[in-house]
Amino acid sequence: MNVQLAPGIYWVGAVDWDLRYFHGYITQRGSSYNAYLIVDEKIALIDTVKAPFAATLLENVAAIIPPDKVDYLISLHVEMDHSGSLPFMLKACPNAQLVTSAPAGISGLTAHFGELTAQTVKTGDVLNLGSRNLHFVQTPMLHWPDNTVAFMPEEGILFSSDAFGQHYASSMRFDDEVAPQKIFHEAAKYYANIVMPFCQQTCKALEVIAPLKPKILAPAHGLIWRSLTESIISKYSDWGVQKLEDKAVVVYDTMWHSTEAMAQTITQAFTDEGLEVEQMNLQANHMSDVMVALLAAKYIAIGSSTINNQMLPSVAGFLAYMKGLTPRNRIGLAFGSYGWSGQSATQISEIMNGLGWAQPLPAQRIRYIPNKESLAKLGEAVQSMVKKQ
Repeated sequence: MNVQLAPGIYWVGAVDWDLRYFHGYITQRGSSYNAYLIVDEKIALIDTVKAPFAATLLENVAAIIPPDKVDYLISLHVEMDHSGSLPFMLKACPNAQLVTSAPAGISGLTAHFGELTAQTVKTGDVLNLGSRNLHFVQTPMLHWPDNTVAFMPEEGILFSSDAFGQHYASSMRFDDEVAPQKIFHEAAKYYANIVMPFCQQTCKALEVIAPLKPKILAPAHGLIWRSLTESIISKYSDWGVQKLEDKAVVVYDTMWHSTEAMAQTITQAFTDEGLEVEQMNLQANHMSDVMVALLAAKYIAIGSSTINNQMLPSVAGFLAYMKGLTPRNRIGLAFGSYGWSGQSATQISEIMNGLGWAQPLPAQRIRYIPNKESLAKLGEAVQSMVKKQ
């Protein structure tokens, strides 16, 4: 399947309908590996696809031009979901010159595939294809050291690598062909679970990207932005500075429903103060979906029962995952029930402290089964905390 972004510019990638797990988070809607073919006086292929889809990529290219006519094979990102079929395509396109960034791109590709000969590019370099040009901008740590974007001013297309991507398998190729809430949700999930730790790098990249005013954003995963381009750039700007909203997320796991009763009380207290709240039991919600809820939430309450002097494994795993993604500037609340030792809430609080979160309330602990009085006291404390912010 080949789709035109502009005359002579084609999507030639592959759709992975069955992908359900990627980088630690679940991808309920699958994904795509986007590659782009530019047919001008010189012919360029931007990125390849995950190795199992190499034949699909070659078939898509061959449906447009003979593969031996490809002049440049451009690698914007060396991660294997984009470069996995690079050796296969270099053999299939024997006249293609490999182009990648220096030093991270070429060092990453050789680490993966052995010695390679490549034309290396850096920020400010331009590759002329005839009537059109590719202007390269290195965007290190968005989200790997080698990430690079390429802008074609003649068509207003930014080939944006992992930036603005979504794990979203679809028979459609453009943002205006699906419901906006779907694509924005998947873009938020992608950002929250992959890009969030690199907020500073996101902001630096946007300082370069936004003034270009691209008409089309062609990412390495998911749908291509052509109608909602300004909107997704604006969202990245908000996410990059971790702009927060008056929302709360209550995350927990429970053994005998006591911690769950505390979670319900905290949820109601936030609700009574007029906040939008999501209550997320880790038995029913994957941690990657929780991260989407956390993306713009000002208040984050996390609770666990105590087992063997520790928090429940599901909560420990979630906290380890969340810590790596480094959400900042939050107001945290640790809570949990216990029988005789009760360390879990304090352990959660310590992790919140390590992330630099404010904690106006000490860790909230209730022994055994919460009664009406203890829950009422908990709810009043949470409401008082919100009123003081």
